[in-house]
Amino acid sequence: MQFLELTLDTPEENLALDEALSETAEGNPDFPETLRIWEPQALMVVVGRSSRVSSETHSAICRRDGVPILRRTSGGAAIVTGVGCLMYALILSSKRRSGLRMIDRAHQFVLNSLAVALSSRIPGIHRAGISDLVTQDQLKFSGNSIRCRRHSLLYHGTLLYDFPIRQIGRYLATAPRQPEYRRGRDHESFVTNLSLPRAELRNILLQAWPVTEVTTEWPEQLTHELVAQKYACDKWNRKF
Repeated sequence: MQFLELTLDTPEENLALDEALSETAEGNPDFPETLRIWEPQALMVVVGRSSRVSSETHSAICRRDGVPILRRTSGGAAIVTGVGCLMYALILSSKRRSGLRMIDRAHQFVLNSLAVALSSRIPGIHRAGISDLVTQDQLKFSGNSIRCRRHSLLYHGTLLYDFPIRQIGRYLATAPRQPEYRRGRDHESFVTNLSLPRAELRNILLQAWPVTEVTTEWPEQLTHELVAQKYACDKWNRKF
């Protein structure tokens, strides 16, 4: 597995890069599995591939505050992210890991690997719902989503460590679909930061998925094409 630690200049570029890595892997069976780590430089709302902006976000407040609403290529519900939220993306080969073609097994593989690595620092961390990681007290600090392709899959998610939790309720509406373990809690009562520094979280990700090489190469042209054709366009971001 190769390691790419790269935050690009804009929200659009950062979402596009995850998809560009996925597209590159899908078209090239020899493309190495990849772990990417990045962190937004400002607040942004990211909705899922099929999310409805009107029902999952406070879009008027986002517009007034200058917080962009973008749509990712994977499923799941809307999130707020920014400084204090470490983002990771895994590009995995379905050919090398045939069991991951089943979505629940993919969730289990990735989240269990990460939970084990995190539990060495904070006991009791476990998977909850479909694709969340929570503390022993059932407080969510990580949301994750997946996009499966024929030959590869993109699995990406969040790790909150120093994020202003109150901003979540300002920009997101009450989630239309909630896991049972949430038990009707509002955002501030449901979400928490991990009490770990960023550098340690980075090391934990590398512990969960050991890499054999570090790369600075990335599909730059395809990333910029995806920004122009998709991520900078209301036709995509406001699709629903």
